[in-house]
Amino acid sequence: MNVSIVGRHIDVTDGMKAAINAVIDDIKKYNLDIISSKVVVEENKKGEIKVEFNVIVADKGSVVITQIDKDFYKAVDLAKDRLEKKLRRYHDKLVSHRVKEEIPAVVVEEVDEIVPVDLMAEKPMTVDEALAEFKQTNEAFMVFKDLGGDTRVLYRRKDGKFGLY
Repeated sequence: MNVSIVGRHIDVTDGMKAAINAVIDDIKKYNLDIISSKVVVEENKKGEIKVEFNVIVADKGSVVITQIDKDFYKAVDLAKDRLEKKLRRYHDKLVSHRVKEEIPAVVVEEVDEIVPVDLMAEKPMTVDEALAEFKQTNEAFMVFKDLGGDTRVLYRRKDGKFGLY
C-alpha cells in the first residue's frame, strides 16, 4: 500500500508522521484491499489544522475524511474514528453479503406413473366365492364388493394364509 503524507503551509514533523502512520496501521485490521492512502495536513489562516485522509479501496473507490481542529493530534484522532467507522461499515457489508453455502439444486426423481383401473366387480359376491376365485390367481390381493355393497379386500399373507379387510 502506498502512503503519501503532504503538508501545506506547515512542516510535517516526525511526531506527526508517526501519528498518521499509526492511523494507517490501525485501518489495516479490516482486511480490505487498500491500494493507497494520501494524507494532507494543512494550516489555514485562522491557525486551525485541517487533516484530510484519502484512502483508496479496491471495489469501493476512495474514502475521504476531512477534520479541522486547533490541535493536530485531536484532529487526527477524530478523523481516525470517522475513517474506522466508514471502513468497518464497508467491511461488515462485505462479510454479511457473502454467500456462505451454495444451495444444491432440487433433484426430482422419476415417479412411476399411476394408471387408474376400473374394478371388474360384475356382481356382488360372498367372501367364500371371492376366496375361491382369488385362490385361482397369483395376485397379491383382490378387491370385491360383498352382498351388503361394501368394498372388501382379500390379500395373501406371508405365512400363506389369507387376510380380509
